Amino acid sequence: MVPVRLRLLGWIARRFGAGKASMSLSSLPDSSLFPLYRDGLDPVPEMAKLRERAPVSRLPLPMGIRAWLVTGYEPVRAVLGSAEGFSNDFGRFAAGVGLTAGEQPGGLGMTDPPMHTRLRRLVTPEFTMRRLARLQPRIESIVAERLDAMASATGPVDLLQEFALPVPALTICELLGVPYADRALVQEFSTARFDLGDGAYAPLDAINESRAYLRSLVAAQRADPGDGLIGSLIRAHGDELGDQELAGLADGVLTGGLETSASMLALGSLVLMTQPSLADPLRAGEPADALVEELLRYLTVVQVGFPRFAVRDLEVAGVRIKAGDIVMCSLSAADRDEVLGPGMDQIDAGRPTSRSHLAFGHGLHRCVGAELARMELRTAYPALVRRFPAMRPAIDPAELPMRRASIVFGLEALPVRLFVEA
Repeated sequence: MVPVRLRLLGWIARRFGAGKASMSLSSLPDSSLFPLYRDGLDPVPEMAKLRERAPVSRLPLPMGIRAWLVTGYEPVRAVLGSAEGFSNDFGRFAAGVGLTAGEQPGGLGMTDPPMHTRLRRLVTPEFTMRRLARLQPRIESIVAERLDAMASATGPVDLLQEFALPVPALTICELLGVPYADRALVQEFSTARFDLGDGAYAPLDAINESRAYLRSLVAAQRADPGDGLIGSLIRAHGDELGDQELAGLADGVLTGGLETSASMLALGSLVLMTQPSLADPLRAGEPADALVEELLRYLTVVQVGFPRFAVRDLEVAGVRIKAGDIVMCSLSAADRDEVLGPGMDQIDAGRPTSRSHLAFGHGLHRCVGAELARMELRTAYPALVRRFPAMRPAIDPAELPMRRASIVFGLEALPVRLFVEA
């Protein structure tokens, strides 16, 4: 009989991995899910109260699982920065709950050293600013093409489907080296894997199709390596990476770089529409860097980091954590902590910053694609507000469909009117 702890770990592995149990979130009590809820664009008020009262507190989970929620900025950094005290490795648990090799999440986010060290060493050079600079002209072209397509539409436009999703999807295709003929297909996979409208198993089908495609792409590039990330890794490290492992890395880039960037593009655009004075400097040609960083902090769309498992008894902010306990770090709560400065529930692109936000995580597992995401946002926001300075939500922002309880916070749709109607 599978132990209770491993059964829950299996659920978490599926939620973060293949997505087979993506709808299981709804079966958990509100007392377990409240870190994933939002009040508009803000974490629910309970998160701030908890952060002030007990920045490390028990998170009630079913089946007697010992789990902790960390909400304070410094304790979150401490957990994320401790590779020796906490493990991200789901692989050792997955086999015990009957996950197949294809269902095990794997990837950089769910591995420990030395495997994580090896994979990150191979991938990191592809995400340096120098290496990514080659993508800047293509990102600008993708943004311009999507703006032209939106401008040709009549009536309200869904900014999520027409802009926020295609920009990162097509950029990732460029990064990976997906042939032009296949990019519409990959974009379709990418969009479908986050769409629950067709039922709980629709995303799993899209993920399986995506992984199958990436395996075929890796096999094709073994024979003829392209200029993208897959081809570069094959040329530089072909003997060190098997096809399955390389396809897994590519799928991790697709997964990690699409939903998060799409959510940031959509939600950031909503902020710029509802607080139009924030967009004035962009229209005047000022750099977007400071505003992008502030929006990343304020929105923190990845609400919690990957679950960590304590590998030994230890203390976090004076709280005793036992070996084997699950620790969940609330990035959204930590990025509103006033140890970062006053007024963190407001957007202030001019605020002095002495500490970095946690929207990309921290430590060993900090998002490897952070600079690519920044490039997309710094390009897309200014181009959007300059092209459509009068753009506004087509419905009351309070009525926009938001994800109720999702690891990655976001909108389900963002209908907008691009022009002032006569």
